[in-house]
Amino acid sequence: MADDSELPQGQSAYRRLLEEIRSGALAPGARLRETELADWLGISRTPVREAIRQLEADGLVAHLPRQGATIRSLDHAEMVELYEMRAVLEGTAARLAARAASDIELAELAALNAELAHAAAGPPARELNRQFHRMLLEAARNRFLLKSMSVLQKTLLILGPTTLADPSRASSAVAEHARVLAALQSRDGASAEAAMRAHVDAALSARIRGMRDRDLMLEDDV
Repeated sequence: MADDSELPQGQSAYRRLLEEIRSGALAPGARLRETELADWLGISRTPVREAIRQLEADGLVAHLPRQGATIRSLDHAEMVELYEMRAVLEGTAARLAARAASDIELAELAALNAELAHAAAGPPARELNRQFHRMLLEAARNRFLLKSMSVLQKTLLILGPTTLADPSRASSAVAEHARVLAALQSRDGASAEAAMRAHVDAALSARIRGMRDRDLMLEDDV
């Protein structure tokens, strides 16, 4: 992947804003003011405008009356639908990987999960988890599946950081990954798909709990 300094300014700005959404720094409802973003990025407003248009095409930004470009919010139904599609795509990837993954790839997946087991919650765990899922998708050897998952992952960014910020969730994820790995190593596609679907369902449950707890905290502050 090209370094940001080697990219056109519009594409570089787009990648920077994607990372801000991924980290939660740009949360749902945040307004994207061209002048402020241009000053922050040290570029003119034109590439910033291009980046915002690309985010809008991705479905991450909406234009609201009297507010302008704003990071989209997902309601409960949309969130559930996203995770349902994630379960379908990643479950299929696990089934295909059980057949197509090399022994080296399986060993690397096991190594990533072992690192995740000892990683600090937050960014370190999030990056290892991202690498684990990315490698599994690539091991499925299906380019169309990769493209479909890439589109879905961009929309998932609206939800902010993964649930692995919670140490208990990170520990559970390691155990769930281990079950997927065991099925992959046995070359059992059906079990690998079932284990991955269970993993995604558990992530959705954690996401819903987190949102419920956050809403309760906001109510307590009123």
